[in-house]
Amino acid sequence: MLLAIDIGNTNSVIGIYRDDQLIDCLRIESRKGATADEYAASVGTMLSQRQVRVEDINAAIVGSVVPSLTKVVSTVCERWLGAAPLVVGPGIKTGMPVLYDNPKEVGADRIVNSIAAYERCKRACVVVDFGTATTFDVISKQGAYLGGIIAPGVGIGADALFQRAAKLPRVEVVRPRQVVGKSTVEAIQSGLVFGYVGLVEGLVARIGHELGEAPYVIATGGLASLLSEETDIIDEVSEFLTLDGLRMVWLRNQHRR
Repeated sequence: MLLAIDIGNTNSVIGIYRDDQLIDCLRIESRKGATADEYAASVGTMLSQRQVRVEDINAAIVGSVVPSLTKVVSTVCERWLGAAPLVVGPGIKTGMPVLYDNPKEVGADRIVNSIAAYERCKRACVVVDFGTATTFDVISKQGAYLGGIIAPGVGIGADALFQRAAKLPRVEVVRPRQVVGKSTVEAIQSGLVFGYVGLVEGLVARIGHELGEAPYVIATGGLASLLSEETDIIDEVSEFLTLDGLRMVWLRNQHRR
């Protein structure tokens, strides 16, 4: 079995693959101060609850945007596997040209998302990832990573209003009854939900103008399902896009192992 480990700023997601099938998925908080022992205990417990034995795991790949946790997770994988995991970064074969001024600046999650998206549609496409940040990654019809856009995430927007405006409450990010809110809570929810839908629609339209064609749009991340229901510009929602991309990168690097 293969562990595909996506370490994000807020949460880490661990996919368990048997051949090409995702058989289960674990989610754990990306706690920056966690030690290897703590991480091993937490993940080990979750694996055993799912009747997955550590002895049955024979490989791991890590995509991370949190360097301190990359080291912790790599240490755990080495203990379990007797070998270092494959870590997405410079020198790893992805099969996708990265046309960025400094390719090393592009987060591992954005690259693997782009790989998985292009493999799905084989045309010009955009990945919208609703994570801690809301990111847009643009892939050409030839399969090259062209660049992207980074905006504050929906959760960051909600937290900023609560923290910086004394009279505004913290709200749950859900669809309000209508665009014009009839209460402060509804007004904030409208700004978060419909405001971010407008952001997506506007930026995808501008991306399409630069590309000279309408791109295929795939959304992923925690709020992808909610926001995709409010717009026709998103063609597909893929909950496990990052994990699938990690598995693809792992396969492309097997000749080097």
